[in-house]
Amino acid sequence: MKITVVGAGAVGATTADNIVRKELAEEIILLDIKEGFAEGKAQDMSQTAALLGFDSKITGVTNDYSRTAGSAVAVITSGLPRKPGMTREELIGTNANIVRTVAENLLKHSPEVIIVVVSNPMDTMTYLALKATGLPKNRIIGMGGALDSSRFRYQLSQRLGASPADLNAIVVGGHGDTTMIPLIKHATWNSLPVTQFLSDAEQQQIISDTMVGGATLTKLIGTSAWYAPGAASAAIVESIIRDQKKLFTASVYLDGEYGQQDITMGVPVILGKNGWERILELPLDEEEKAAFSKSADAVRTMNNVLHEIGAL
Repeated sequence: MKITVVGAGAVGATTADNIVRKELAEEIILLDIKEGFAEGKAQDMSQTAALLGFDSKITGVTNDYSRTAGSAVAVITSGLPRKPGMTREELIGTNANIVRTVAENLLKHSPEVIIVVVSNPMDTMTYLALKATGLPKNRIIGMGGALDSSRFRYQLSQRLGASPADLNAIVVGGHGDTTMIPLIKHATWNSLPVTQFLSDAEQQQIISDTMVGGATLTKLIGTSAWYAPGAASAAIVESIIRDQKKLFTASVYLDGEYGQQDITMGVPVILGKNGWERILELPLDEEEKAAFSKSADAVRTMNNVLHEIGAL
């Protein structure tokens, strides 16, 4: 079995590193357009095999998609990273051309591939990949909700003094600072509602800190984060490759679910060998429904840019 990661930057390399450590495939292809860059990253990772005890092979490739042939899953991380002060909307023009080209090239050599999109703005790039390739909707998955939900659990763990592993909490909606919706009323601490342990003010602070989680890291380190995005991407790949049927929030195509049509947004899904296999519809209250609808409007505004620039 083969898995491909396109883009050997910080997020792509961290994704590949997590995948190879988990031994999810016999071979992992790390592809980049910069001469020697992916090869160097792959060699560096390979030199940890004796220390970490994995046997999977990781191969670096410079822009040769024929080497990706037969990939079961491909992760697209390539594109311009978000810089301090840059909105995700500003990324659309550049990243749309990159993501479309990458997706089409992957499909030429791996017609059965399942594609996981990480490139920002993630919901719009996921929508673009789906429309540009014409793949069945279950084979195009946007990573963002898995990352946002992990950040939500981190914020809850810090406030509660709890292990993140003991918390169940999800974020739905768009993968953006103003569009994501941390569903704190649905969050639990080993089956107990977290709202039992938090004041209204604490709940609002956790929601706010979760929503600006990515922007906070961008300000601190000067570029987009990579450890958590890489781990989230690898976790999605693992659930697919190992047919784990795990529940993740992921950006997938909605066709009536949550009252939305012709859009990709973060919702709870089951991930298995066929990609995303089922959408779970949560019983949202009126406030949550309104927030989801507002988030959808914002995502559609970004999607419309694809038509304006002729990407679709």
